Amino acid sequence: MKQVAALISTYSSDEFGVCSALYELGGMVVMHDASGCNSTYTTHDEPRWYDMDSMIYISAISEMEAIMGDDEKLINDITETAAELHPKFIAVVGAPIPYMIGTDFQAIAEILEHKTGVPCFGFEANGMDHYTRGISMALEAIVDRFALTGKENSASAAYDSSADGAAPREARSGAVVNLLGATPLDFSLNGSIESIEIWLEKNGFKTGASIAMGCSLEDISRAGEADLNLVLSYGGLAAARLLEKRFGTPYVVGIPVGAEFAAHLAGRMRGAIETGKSLSSYMDIPAPEEGGAGWIAAVGESVYQASVAAAAAMEQGVDIRVLCPLDTDDMLMRPQDRLTPEEDDIMEAIKEEGCRGFMADPMYRPLLPQGLTFYALPHEAFSGRIYDSVNPNLIDRPLAESLYDFRK
Repeated sequence: MKQVAALISTYSSDEFGVCSALYELGGMVVMHDASGCNSTYTTHDEPRWYDMDSMIYISAISEMEAIMGDDEKLINDITETAAELHPKFIAVVGAPIPYMIGTDFQAIAEILEHKTGVPCFGFEANGMDHYTRGISMALEAIVDRFALTGKENSASAAYDSSADGAAPREARSGAVVNLLGATPLDFSLNGSIESIEIWLEKNGFKTGASIAMGCSLEDISRAGEADLNLVLSYGGLAAARLLEKRFGTPYVVGIPVGAEFAAHLAGRMRGAIETGKSLSSYMDIPAPEEGGAGWIAAVGESVYQASVAAAAAMEQGVDIRVLCPLDTDDMLMRPQDRLTPEEDDIMEAIKEEGCRGFMADPMYRPLLPQGLTFYALPHEAFSGRIYDSVNPNLIDRPLAESLYDFRK
């Protein structure tokens, strides 16, 4: 029974992560799932639904279609709809039922592309993995398909790397930075992404493609022309590695949370542009010595919480250790952080000696042992829009100004 969540909610699923990543890009996204399942996504996980149109649909697979494996109906329905709507691409996304019957989404995508002439993707989501996996595979696929040109092909490139006597990277102003892994599931609609763009400008950078909030396919097609990719979440890491392999573009992992860590991150970004080497910006922030003060557990997405932890260490001398229940990568986790995929893992961790506080989405409160201080940090992918009105924007401002004084 270890995998049963008895006291807390669950995170948004991988199929909804795909939908969130592709929401603004002008494509037609079809969840191959039972009727009604799209309302779970649109009414709980997607804050853009009431203010921004998007072609998000459900196939409404029936019991008989599942038993008989009738893919022809799905293909015909999508083909007819695409002829009416003229989407820029088509994405067919898996769910629990097609996962159990072994639906071949890659084959369906190939057939659809042949019939419609529109770029098509098949995503083998299963509705049981986390949203982070869905975002990761969607952004990697969309970047792989559409980001095909780099600086050497761009007439508007900041400088020609093949020219004799070309200026070194550090001498050029206005280096272009892509933002990778931006979705409301991690950043809500509280102005955080806009604040990151303002912070970039303040530090002498220019925003390239914000993938995928405030972004278009045209922006993504120019992603290879950037000087650097800033990875804001695990969901953007695979795309960053793809762009590094294809164009040699380095990437830096981190979010400019807090004033001091934001300045540190900007410096690490300049260094990455100069050296061409990718890095995780918070790895070199030492954990404060305990000195009897104890430590605080932070539950959530690895990049976001590690960035908050680094900011707290620099500004307040507080030791925050990340407990990550989601998909992540070794380079995103500091030595003191750990994976806690199950409810029981989190409960065991916060009972360990020295743990004096617990920072997580408010719906984690039922796990709080007596005597621990709770620091509420809402997470859209966990509690939906319930706490939108109190979800803070922590970008480039002291944590204490955002009501997070972890010394108390």
